[in-house]
Amino acid sequence: MVKNVASVVADLEPEDFYLLSGVEQGMRFSEWVNREKLPEYANLTAEEVDFRLDRCMKRDLIERRTIQYEGYQLTFEGYDVLALHTFAERDSIEGVGAPLGVGKESDVYEAQSYRPLALKFHREGYTNFREVNKEREYTADHHHVSWLYTARKAAEREHGALETLYPDVSVPRPVDHNRHAILMTKFEGVELARAKLDDAQVVAVLDLALDEVSSAYEAGLVHADLSEHNVAVAESGITIFDWPQSVPTDHANAAELLERDVSNLVGFFRRKYPAIVPEVDTAAVAETIAAGDFETVREFATSRSS
Repeated sequence: MVKNVASVVADLEPEDFYLLSGVEQGMRFSEWVNREKLPEYANLTAEEVDFRLDRCMKRDLIERRTIQYEGYQLTFEGYDVLALHTFAERDSIEGVGAPLGVGKESDVYEAQSYRPLALKFHREGYTNFREVNKEREYTADHHHVSWLYTARKAAEREHGALETLYPDVSVPRPVDHNRHAILMTKFEGVELARAKLDDAQVVAVLDLALDEVSSAYEAGLVHADLSEHNVAVAESGITIFDWPQSVPTDHANAAELLERDVSNLVGFFRRKYPAIVPEVDTAAVAETIAAGDFETVREFATSRSS
């Protein structure tokens, strides 16, 4: 887990941010930024660069590697600091609280503001960059792509999806975005994977989730990575989150991805509630969602468990 750097931000000086921004700029061109180019990138003297490198290294905001030259790279903590600094300058947040969720591709924290918010840092590509880079459409056509770029594009894509979907689809409301970080409203509920539903709720919740999938399709997007881990269930309803891999409905693989989303959801309910949820023709459900005619999975039952 990348450590929470909120307390570090207050300890930094303007020149530290110049140095971090300079390293960020250099990483657009190479994985490791040549030490000799940092005065130009950071708009600091060589002596000031030395001092700031030492300060930032001690705080684990950058790392050094000697290859053919002395090179520097932002850590994710350093990238987090730049995003938090920007949010603070915009008065978007006042502080960062406890973790809400930690995964392979993102860390989510409570954000302190005038209303409850969630702060999501995208982590795509940091530990398994080559594998993630191959799988993500938003990096597939770029030759020099750093983990920094991969994470930033994932955040841009997710923020754009939320802006498209909210409020017509039950998704977190987007509040702000910078670099690899997204600020959004904090939603209620627990992941579908951890929810305990009463028998009478099971099919109704599945229908609710598929109805949101239908609304998203009508708005022009397919989630493309839907599962029991990115649907939250609360007394007030459901919320679908984690949209960085979403694709437009005119995408060449949209129909296939929509059917996969439907199969993932229905398959989870069938495994967890086999006596309640009937076997369903998921291809037919997906076609009906695309046509805007979906009402309930019961219409697509092929057989029932006894």
